Amino acid sequence: MKNTAVSNKIVVSADGRGIVSQAGGLLLVQTLRVTGLDQGLSAGLARWRKPRAVHDPGKIVADLALTLALGGDCLADIAMLRSQGELYGLVASDPTVSRLVDALAADPVRALKAIRAARAMARERAWALAGEHAPGAEGEPIPVDIDATVVISHSEKEHATATWKKTFGFHPIAVFADHGPAGNGEPLAMLLRPGKAGSNTAADHIEATRLALAQLPQHRRRQVLIRTDSAGGTHEFLDWLTKPGRRLRYSVGFTITDDIQHAILQIPEKAWQQACDADGAARPGAWVTEITGMLDLTTWPKGMRIIVRRERPHPGAQLRFTDIDGHRFTCFATNTKKDRPADLELRHRRRARCEDRIRGAKDTGLRNLPLHDFTQNRIWCEIVALACELLAWMQMLALHGDARRWEPKRLRLRLFTCAGRLVHGGRRLRLRLAASWPWAHTITTAHTRLHALPAPT
Repeated sequence: MKNTAVSNKIVVSADGRGIVSQAGGLLLVQTLRVTGLDQGLSAGLARWRKPRAVHDPGKIVADLALTLALGGDCLADIAMLRSQGELYGLVASDPTVSRLVDALAADPVRALKAIRAARAMARERAWALAGEHAPGAEGEPIPVDIDATVVISHSEKEHATATWKKTFGFHPIAVFADHGPAGNGEPLAMLLRPGKAGSNTAADHIEATRLALAQLPQHRRRQVLIRTDSAGGTHEFLDWLTKPGRRLRYSVGFTITDDIQHAILQIPEKAWQQACDADGAARPGAWVTEITGMLDLTTWPKGMRIIVRRERPHPGAQLRFTDIDGHRFTCFATNTKKDRPADLELRHRRRARCEDRIRGAKDTGLRNLPLHDFTQNRIWCEIVALACELLAWMQMLALHGDARRWEPKRLRLRLFTCAGRLVHGGRRLRLRLAASWPWAHTITTAHTRLHALPAPT
């Protein structure tokens, strides 16, 4: 069949003026402005600015974060911003960017402390501006999800080693604050580790949690609910979480030991309650119950409860030796006192959204650690966190409805890649988007909302 959509041959030339691609990225620039992240980075990284230098180190780091948020995956991709100065301002050259990363990596303790302080300050402002859309705004728990992931390395890099998945690379731990079913999530910490690092290393879980708590506004730290898989179900980590004065709630996966398996066999059928699905309705083929009173938990933190989930594996699933009577069992521990086991199990199961956040981070620079030195890649991971935060804050402050849940790939396709034309007139610079772009109204509405927010003075 003959295609009649384009009847004439299209001639391509590179001589357009006033045209910008990635025009939707201006939303991220405005997010930098209203959250004060640009000012925080400039102030925090001032010590790395050399006399008579043209480029501000804070601006360079912010531009790298913008590059990753727009889809870049290496330092050289900052050229995408450099080519559109009217939209993104003065952008440093590749050698200048590389020298700054080397300088920050030469003093990683101070550099990371400065960047993290700027992130924490901007987060507090972003949550204040978001009002009822911010995590924990109504006094509800703020789920903080901890999970490790494997980042594959295709070349020899410092501390890249064999991983437990029989791959080669790194094994970082990421911590995310969950915005709930109506929103996305934002990274609180990204702890880079060698590939041989263990999944259930308590010291690493404690360090990642410390970094995450330091990122939260002071008045919200009593609302934290720590969620992990069974890698966090260790004596040392739970003892740290329940230390007097810390007042943290937790919901962590728990390994099924021989004692737990024996207790499961003793559970009467009438003790099982129907599990809940995501909407709170009864979930067919799944049940939950509590076995705290059937176990000796004297060596574990006081007030710990053990909840067991029983379900029928999906068709075709391979049964494990711990599966009993055709059912699969999992359990978790929590120190929440009053709620029903079914409600606690649903709350714990929602930590699976952390996998979505990790996938989004890998689409925003975490999939490939492009630098050789380990300290350089630690700086890179911090820039990845900045990029993911910009995306999450922009969605929280400027978008509504389903758009608040879009992942980075969809944001780029629908919002950021939109082209526009810059028009000068009346002492103003105007960005005109194509009227036929399906999401042009979403972009303009988001700009209006961001412009209405006061910038820090």
